[in-house]
Amino acid sequence: METGGADTLRIRQVLLLFVLLGMSQTGSESGRYLVTEEMQSGSLVGNLAKDLGLEVSELLSRGAQVVSNDNKQRLQLDINTGDMLLSEALDREELCGSTEPCLLHFQILMKNPMQFLRIELQVRDINDHSPIFLEKEMLLEIPENSPVGAVFLLESAKDLDVGINALKSYTISPNSHFHIKMRVNPDNRKYPELVLDKALDYEEQSELSFILTALDGGSPPRSGTAMVRVVVVDINDNSPEFEQPFYEVKIPEDSVLGKLVVTVSAWDLDSGKNGEISYAFSHASEDIRKTFEINQKSGEVSLTAPLDFETTESYSIIIQATDGGGLFGKSTLKIQVVDVNDNAPEVTVSSITSPIPENSPKTVVMVFSIRDRDSGDNGRMICSLSEDLPFMLKSSLENYYTLETDRTLDREITDKFIITITVTDMGTPRLKTQHNITVLVSDVNDNAPAFTQASYTLRVRENNSPALHIGTVSATDTDAGANAQVTYSLLPPADPHVPLASLVSINADNGHLFALRSLDYEALRAFEFRVGAADRGSPPLSSQALVRVLVEDDNDNAPFVLASEPGYLVTKWWRWTATRPNAWYQLLKATEPGLFGVWAHNGEVRTARPLSERDAARHRLLVLVKDNGEPPLSASVTLHVLLVDGFSQPHLPPPEAEAEAAAAAPADPLTVYLVVALASVSSLFLFSVLVFVAVRLCGRGGAARAGRCSVPEGPFPGHLVDVSGTGTLSHSYQYEVRLTGDSGSNEFKFLKPVFPNLPPQCPGKEIEENPTFYNSLGFNIQ
Repeated sequence: METGGADTLRIRQVLLLFVLLGMSQTGSESGRYLVTEEMQSGSLVGNLAKDLGLEVSELLSRGAQVVSNDNKQRLQLDINTGDMLLSEALDREELCGSTEPCLLHFQILMKNPMQFLRIELQVRDINDHSPIFLEKEMLLEIPENSPVGAVFLLESAKDLDVGINALKSYTISPNSHFHIKMRVNPDNRKYPELVLDKALDYEEQSELSFILTALDGGSPPRSGTAMVRVVVVDINDNSPEFEQPFYEVKIPEDSVLGKLVVTVSAWDLDSGKNGEISYAFSHASEDIRKTFEINQKSGEVSLTAPLDFETTESYSIIIQATDGGGLFGKSTLKIQVVDVNDNAPEVTVSSITSPIPENSPKTVVMVFSIRDRDSGDNGRMICSLSEDLPFMLKSSLENYYTLETDRTLDREITDKFIITITVTDMGTPRLKTQHNITVLVSDVNDNAPAFTQASYTLRVRENNSPALHIGTVSATDTDAGANAQVTYSLLPPADPHVPLASLVSINADNGHLFALRSLDYEALRAFEFRVGAADRGSPPLSSQALVRVLVEDDNDNAPFVLASEPGYLVTKWWRWTATRPNAWYQLLKATEPGLFGVWAHNGEVRTARPLSERDAARHRLLVLVKDNGEPPLSASVTLHVLLVDGFSQPHLPPPEAEAEAAAAAPADPLTVYLVVALASVSSLFLFSVLVFVAVRLCGRGGAARAGRCSVPEGPFPGHLVDVSGTGTLSHSYQYEVRLTGDSGSNEFKFLKPVFPNLPPQCPGKEIEENPTFYNSLGFNIQ
């Protein structure tokens, strides 16, 4: 039963399909519904139940509905009547554009059993759009010489409608020159073409305008318009012509850059581009193009580089005027350069002689020529020489001159001349050139060396070190070069006994004088000699000067003490020195202060009070003697005095014997105390004196400290009184001294001093050999 029902259903579906394919209702094709665009919403498209041969109730029971591919409900199904209605107004141009036919596809969906049926809805176009030109105004430029029948393409119009309602034809407003022809492209688009019916004449009518109309095939037809403007292009049938076929101008050569030289002008009977003229130089040389330029639009010729009349006096330039069509005309421009006085005279030296020997006769120093590149008066010149110079100008050939000496030259007065030669032209303003040359005067050996002094006095202190620089002689030579190189020499002495070669030497190059050995004031106090100065000229010239050397004394002899017995004197000290006999004396220490005194200026030792039995038998006196030299030198002596009753004891025991006797004898306590105290005070005083002397003499040369007279070591006779010397130059002497206790005259008795074997130059030796002389001075020498 069920199987039969299913077969019956399939048979019905097949029949329904054939029904749909074959049904025809109100202009519909098989399976297709036809509507017109812009129909209102709700408009009846067709009755689906009748088209399918179904009952309305079956559509309801099976849930029939309309489904579109784009899910837009443009159709709706009334299941109560089976009618299909438009859900909205349809715009064919929006739905299909230019596609024809415009078909919309739908599906009919039914359930129980599930079933899909395809239907198509064709939207028919209506004439609802007019043709439209994208440009409302079209511009055509057509040469006036275009041939009749020439075709010019115009922009087409656009119509959104299709079919019969689409664009159909073009028309233009009536005119005598053009008509419209329509061309259809392979894509079925229609384009208008403008066909020239009559030749154009720019001079008659330079511009034409008309309206282009596009029509569609609708009923009534719709249209769109655009303005077409035809500009007649003039043809170039006239060449430019200059106002003057020949231009001539003059310009000064000193004109500034950018100066306007001339303005050329040409015209053209054509118009537009054909009448537009541009200017240029034709076949101009590179020099012209660098010197001048022309404005292409205005025809102004201006200066771009400096002019030089002496290089180029004139320029000839061809100027070409060209219109927009390529036709041209030519004119000639001649530019005459006017000379100005812009070139200073020039000096060209052909030969020059320098240096010139002094004392020479007239000599040609220089040969030169002058010129001026200007012309006329600007090129005429005069030549002059600076004044107060021993030179002169002589003119030889045209514009050639020689510079010669006017008198002899003296290099010692002027060794160099700076000569200025002035050349002036006659232009306006006048220009001049000054040429400076330097002429040197060479030396001739015509001047002997001259010492700065006719005589020189040099001073040198004795005991100098060998090779000591003692002075300098100097000579100058006003000549130059080898003629001024001075060489110094010692001339043979006038006194052949003076050993000059062993005394001094001279540096041949600088005149420095040196003492060759140590000088001794006591042996040689002064000597003189002559020095010579010779140049190296040919022949050499020379001169002489006198040099006197004075040897200055140095305090190099130590003082020594001489004793005498004049009357009431105990003794008298005499400072002996080879320099000068002036000194002062001082009693430094005494065994019994107040008993003896020393006179400061003559060295006399005298008793200060009468002697008594209470006075000690032995006394020790320490005496200091100083000279006034620089630096001061000193000596100290110790005098041992024995008080005796007459001269029963002819000799004093030596200090060593006294010391031994004192050690053997029992010591008196009071004497011991006095001796210890006296020794302490004496030691402290002696130490102070030694420190003072050491500070004063610290740093002085050994020569000042060493005496000339040296006493050889050797023992003195033991029975003599010891007079020990200390000081800066120490000597030792021993005297025999006796003093009677009852001597009313306080008289010391000095016996003959005992000296060791002394060298001849020592004072002791001299005293021993000349006792009479020293006794006359107040000494008692036996």
